[in-house]
Amino acid sequence: ASMNHTTVVEFVLLGLANSRRWEIILFVFLGIAYLLILLGNISVISITLTNNFLQTPMYYFLRNFALLEITFTSTFLPSTLYSLLTERKTISLPGCFLQMLLFYCLGTCTLFYMAVMSLDRYVAICHPLHYPAIMNSRFCLQLILGCWALTSLLMLPPTIMTVQLPFCGPNVMNHFYCDASLLLQLSCTDTGFIEELMFIILILILPGTLIVTAVSYGCIIVTILLIPSSAGRRKAFSTCSAHLMVVMVFYSTCIYRYIRPAQRGGQDSDKVLSLFFSVLTQTVNPYIYSLRNRQVKQALKEKILKFSGSL
Repeated sequence: ASMNHTTVVEFVLLGLANSRRWEIILFVFLGIAYLLILLGNISVISITLTNNFLQTPMYYFLRNFALLEITFTSTFLPSTLYSLLTERKTISLPGCFLQMLLFYCLGTCTLFYMAVMSLDRYVAICHPLHYPAIMNSRFCLQLILGCWALTSLLMLPPTIMTVQLPFCGPNVMNHFYCDASLLLQLSCTDTGFIEELMFIILILILPGTLIVTAVSYGCIIVTILLIPSSAGRRKAFSTCSAHLMVVMVFYSTCIYRYIRPAQRGGQDSDKVLSLFFSVLTQTVNPYIYSLRNRQVKQALKEKILKFSGSL
């Protein structure tokens, strides 16, 4: 019934640049980033699926994570690239709602996956003898399904409520994807309840998953410090510090974008922050989490040699 007096049939996304020169520069940069995301993650998926030595829980999570990264960035990057190239700024109402739903669900699932992956590393490093018993294939599957169940439970209600709001103009968003906080500002009805609900959910998800990740890595670092050989310590530290860097960039930009007080959104700085957690971290993730790994490097080398041999 609320949709009857809707006059808005599309939204205008102002995008990332207001000069043609910058649009072309950004198109090239984001195009390269998207290619790296696809290449990196497809490599991770194919290597961990086909190599017998990589059938461990860690690679099972990394494979699922790689698949999630591809889907998450594909919800907005192709349309952003298209709009930079063609200068077409509009998105239909259903298209905008679908993009928002996918962006928030897949983005939230990324946070849960990161927490699960840090737990997996915690068990592997701090309790190596119990690792095979704890992280059996059934439990790994339950953890992945749990991530999706929690995401659906938390993100679907506010998103469905947002979709049902009436929009009767203005229809301009200063962003490059359909952002929930900006959508709520454009509705011609009171959105206070949805805003509060979203804020509570974000307060649960962001600091909640961050605490799990931080505590896991804290325990891992303590364990590493107790390793007798300095070479072993160095190796474990380099892996951990790289993971922590990505986690810190991802969380700090997410938290500042969505949880800061008097947050209304729509500033240019919001777009820069969004680029950090939605493109930059996704570009480096496959290389930091998987492709730096000795076993993965070895498997990749074997694949390339086999491929060049068959040619």
